[in-house]
Amino acid sequence: MSGHVTAVSSNGEYSFTKPNRDSITLLTGLGVEGDVHAGVTVKHRSRVAQDPTRPNLRQVHLMHEELFAEVGEGGFKVAPGELGENITTRGIDLLALPTGTLLRIGDSAVLEVTGLRNPCVQIDRFQDGLLKQVVGRDEAGNIVRKAGIMSVVREGGVVRPGDTIEAELPSGPHRPLEKV
Repeated sequence: MSGHVTAVSSNGEYSFTKPNRDSITLLTGLGVEGDVHAGVTVKHRSRVAQDPTRPNLRQVHLMHEELFAEVGEGGFKVAPGELGENITTRGIDLLALPTGTLLRIGDSAVLEVTGLRNPCVQIDRFQDGLLKQVVGRDEAGNIVRKAGIMSVVREGGVVRPGDTIEAELPSGPHRPLEKV
C-alpha cells in the first residue's frame, strides 16, 4: 500500500489549525521539530491534565486528503492543516491500516501508527456541524472516526509535499486502529 504527501504543517503554539510549510523535520521519539505537540510525554492539553507522564502516542497526526472532498459534499470547505494535522496524504487508506504499521516517508522518515485521532468539539468550533461529518456510526451502530491517524517517529527525517509513503504492515494478526 502506498501514497504520497500532499502537504505538511506544524505550529509552535497551541492552535487548532497548523500553517502549511515547505517541509517539516521529524525527530526520532519526539515528533515534528518545533511543533507544540512534539515530546516524549503527552502534549495535548486534555491528556496533560489527566496524566502528564503518559507516553506521547500522538507525536505526528496524518490525515487523508480524500476526507476533504467527502466533507465538501456536506457543504464544508477544509484545506490541509486546518484540522490540525501535520501530514496530509493522498492515495493511502490510512483508516484501514492496522496498529503498528510502519509508514516510510520520503528518503528516511519512518512513523509507527499508534491509533485513530479522537476528534473533539474543537472541530465544531472551526466549522459548526463538521464534527458529525468526521465521526459517525456504521450500519451496526459502531462509532467510525475519520479524522486521521496518530503516530510516533521511529526514524527521523525531512518530509515534503510530493514525498512517497510506503506502508509496511506488521507481522501477526491485524489489530484494528483504536482511538488514542
